[in-house]
Amino acid sequence: MRSPNLSVSPTLTTTTLGGWRTCAAWIPCLSICLCALLAPAIWNRFAIVFHDTGGYVQNVIRWEILPGRSFFYGLFLWITSLGWLNFWGVIIIQSLLVLWVIRLMLRCHGLADGPGSLLMHGIALSALSGISWYTSQLMPDILVSLTVLAFWLLAFRGQQLSRVERWGLMAVAMLGMLSHMSCLALAIGLLLVTGIDQMIVRWCGWPIEVRVRPLLLLVIITLFVMPVAHTLLLGKTGYTPGSPMFLFGRLVQDGLAKRWLAEHCPVDGIRLCSLQQRLPETADAFLWADNSPFRDIGSWEPQGEQEIRWLNRAIISTYPADFLINSFRFTGQQLVKVATGDGLNEHHPATRGVFTGLLTATAPEYTQARQQQGELSTTLFQTMNRMHIPLALGTVTMLPLAGIYWLRRRRHDLGLLVVFLLGALAGNALVCGALSNPHDRYQSRLIWIALLAV
Repeated sequence: MRSPNLSVSPTLTTTTLGGWRTCAAWIPCLSICLCALLAPAIWNRFAIVFHDTGGYVQNVIRWEILPGRSFFYGLFLWITSLGWLNFWGVIIIQSLLVLWVIRLMLRCHGLADGPGSLLMHGIALSALSGISWYTSQLMPDILVSLTVLAFWLLAFRGQQLSRVERWGLMAVAMLGMLSHMSCLALAIGLLLVTGIDQMIVRWCGWPIEVRVRPLLLLVIITLFVMPVAHTLLLGKTGYTPGSPMFLFGRLVQDGLAKRWLAEHCPVDGIRLCSLQQRLPETADAFLWADNSPFRDIGSWEPQGEQEIRWLNRAIISTYPADFLINSFRFTGQQLVKVATGDGLNEHHPATRGVFTGLLTATAPEYTQARQQQGELSTTLFQTMNRMHIPLALGTVTMLPLAGIYWLRRRRHDLGLLVVFLLGALAGNALVCGALSNPHDRYQSRLIWIALLAV
């Protein structure tokens, strides 16, 4: 009788060893990349928080919806923190999503996407941009940039993605759109940019497949899901409230609100007529200061919103040219406001009240964090921004040159990527600068994708 052959196939052995080596290479790569993207939180000993963070948490705890604070991002915080037990889960998942999307960008454009390449990109982006301050932060800001990249991949690289990857990107994009109204507005703009790119590709005869339908479907579903979910879960129909107030804040800041009130008051039902002398100079002071006349007309309540909506229509229809000119001016200002750390070194009383009063499980860890001890100084961010600001602005300046270079090399996909990202940066500046008011946070949360492209 012949003995059974127990030898292992050389091919099988080689494949198995190769798989183990690859797996072993990914473990240190992901560990180092996570440490880089979570460096601010690791130093802080807690996730980084912002003025708005407490509102997202409060929405879920009290089952309500605060102006400008998405209920859906609050649910994301609750789920990923395992019911408010530990906020490290939130920022780890945000960081892993960033690494996953970066790897897809590399692979789908014919670049190396192995452990070494991802490690290089993760460390470089963390050092040269403010991305780690957004992956480490309990805010939906990092989801805005991920939505932009997800839209690009779905529309221009869909044929190179697996079904699981497509569904994953759609989930990321929908979470981003549900998490902030500015992201939803930007997504609608990117849908238009993609349609224009599709026409350019067809006109030029470039061998690129552009898929508008997935993006259109995502936007339509989001526009439908948000009000329906609000109705079913909270009993309040509509989208995340607050948009008219942010626009009026901009009209206060550019002087059109004060001008209209001076020229047209008194007006029946407009209580700001008698309070116009107390109008502040900035949008933030109007919306958030305790002594603002905004408080006297009802603040964020329905009676205040009704008056603000009426005033927005009246002011824009009275001064349409001035409104457009100021919109372009604020958009331009927003384009160059890219500093890292906007508002992170300030006192956040509303968030502190939520974390110390409602989240007893994490309250000690929160209060002992360096940020709450005042160690996030202006000097720290000034030092970072000596490199981050010129690099960010230089990168944006280089984007058109990079686009021309790749188009001349017949890499039409990379040329269109530049056009798409420039549209995203300009659209974000328009949505946040012209329809609200310019802040460094709005543009710096997105600027790292330009650095990635270059």
